[in-house]
Amino acid sequence: MNQKFTDFIAPIRHKNIAIAVSGGADSLALLHMSMMAGLKIVALHVNHKLRPDADADAAHVQSMANAWGIDIQILTWAGDKPNTGIEDAARTARYKLMTDYCQKNGIDILMVAHHADDQIETFLMNLARGSGVYGLAAMRPITIRDGIKIMRPLLTIRREELRTYCVDHGITFVHDEMNDDEHYARVRMRRRRACLTKELGISDDRILLAIKNLGRTRDALDDYIAQRQENLVHDNRAIFDAFFLFDEAPDIRLKLLGNLLHQIGGNNYPPRLDALERALKRLGGDCKFTLGGCVLRRLGEKILIAPEGARTSFKVRKGNEKTKQHSKA
Repeated sequence: MNQKFTDFIAPIRHKNIAIAVSGGADSLALLHMSMMAGLKIVALHVNHKLRPDADADAAHVQSMANAWGIDIQILTWAGDKPNTGIEDAARTARYKLMTDYCQKNGIDILMVAHHADDQIETFLMNLARGSGVYGLAAMRPITIRDGIKIMRPLLTIRREELRTYCVDHGITFVHDEMNDDEHYARVRMRRRRACLTKELGISDDRILLAIKNLGRTRDALDDYIAQRQENLVHDNRAIFDAFFLFDEAPDIRLKLLGNLLHQIGGNNYPPRLDALERALKRLGGDCKFTLGGCVLRRLGEKILIAPEGARTSFKVRKGNEKTKQHSKA
């Protein structure tokens, strides 16, 4: 068994854990390693009903789990599917189905099989978007989604190692033909990534090192921002002096605003960097607008953030006079 995986799971050996299993080599390797480690697990497979082989893949995952004596649940994405943005919509639906199952069954941890090559691809895709530290630091080993802890124990393990693990243990895995479809940016990135090494000498190991270093910077920023943000939100809204944002360095300012919108708006992700930059420009003077499921308003030196559609009120001081402002956001 991979020592990196063993070290990662040591603190959670006695927890009830769900494992996302697509049927590919990565997720089946994760499921098998978890079984061999003696973890208390249930496998979750989401059938998106998007491909002709979707039902066959679900049956394969079920047969593997049954052969290993692992409880498995097949979750189906029912209903109409969007014509555009299908990749993001499928991801959102997949996580929602799995976190709902975890909530209903008293499971606090969902493990997913993102690995080192996924990290590299995420870094490059975010680099192409012009992301800052948070995007370039790629995926975190542990995040929270819908109240469930999402854990990624394979982020330091390469894709080829996981395929070798499956071959060595006689594990038959399925191939998702969507991984060959160059309509998807991640597939194009994956197929051309080798050019960085061959033509520019930028190896995968160097990219992983950069991700690790950027991750340390991100964590240091997070510690500071958490202290600044503590106890700022009450009754799912925040009212604060403008200097709370504008006296900070630009990166911290952006992250503070993003965190507040994420927390109050309730979306899975904060708004993109460019949207946050535009919002900060507007907050430089009196304004009122919406972003990320929130209404943002500045009046004088006070800024308010509340859920979109909520009734809002706050006090501002102009000269020696206090004025109470009411609005329906």
